[in-house]
Amino acid sequence: MTAGRVAATLLAAALAGPAAAQSEGSVVAALPGSPRAQAMADAAVALVGDAASLFANPAGIATVRRWAVEGSFESHLEGARYSTAAFAARFGRLTWGVGAQAFTFGDEPEIVGGTPTGATFTAADLLAAGTLVYRFGLIAVGASAKYARQSVADWSAGGWAADVGVAMAVFDIAALGFAVQNLGGDLDADAGLPTRTRLGMSFNLTDPEGTVRALTSVEGRWTEGAPDAFHAGFEAGVVTAGVGLLGRAGYATPGDGRDGSRWSVGAGLLLGRFRVDYAYRDFDVLGTATHRLGVRWKP
Repeated sequence: MTAGRVAATLLAAALAGPAAAQSEGSVVAALPGSPRAQAMADAAVALVGDAASLFANPAGIATVRRWAVEGSFESHLEGARYSTAAFAARFGRLTWGVGAQAFTFGDEPEIVGGTPTGATFTAADLLAAGTLVYRFGLIAVGASAKYARQSVADWSAGGWAADVGVAMAVFDIAALGFAVQNLGGDLDADAGLPTRTRLGMSFNLTDPEGTVRALTSVEGRWTEGAPDAFHAGFEAGVVTAGVGLLGRAGYATPGDGRDGSRWSVGAGLLLGRFRVDYAYRDFDVLGTATHRLGVRWKP
């Protein structure tokens, strides 16, 4: 088995199963960028204002007031780990952001001809992105340049791609989002990124600054080489004096090509400008579940 096939097998087994491996080169690029998005079935193209919004839609960071930072961590089987980090800062009409996603494995035994050699190797799937957004009135346009890289022992493959997106935030009531991801992502077939088009809307059912809060988000998704998909998420809770608790749930149609449960759940704890997010994901193919924890800070 070649190193490239080893990478695909490991990543597919840990993340999404065989269906996703057929349509994704860099599997990590298809994972939700934050626990909040993950708990809402990754219906995130119109979830604006968070640093990790750039993973779903470059223009999503346009509504960051000053700056925002966040990170998350998820532990998988056999020492594997999925982690993310993102930062965004606003300068007048421009907003700049950077983000990274990494899925890394613990040490794996090296086997040659069916016999362990006593040596070990590591495998990783990495993605880094830089984003720039321009906002005029209610509309923002943005673009991201990103680099994806897979590696197993001495083998590696990587490629560049671009995302473009538009977001329209109607005050604090609703937001529309449209993004095309992974343009030019087939430059390296071994770490290819299929083109993905996303269109969605988020809507606050109550005053987002009030005591009782409720938000819904829906998204249609069209990915090259995969069935069309629909994602929907809901977030609701109570916040008083800057402290509150939110519950989240989401559903994605089978068209997304994953072997995990179609349903997702999670929660968020608000402590002023500081947020703690949690998401739960069940994997039918592995017979187990994972727990993802993240933090956000938005002054």
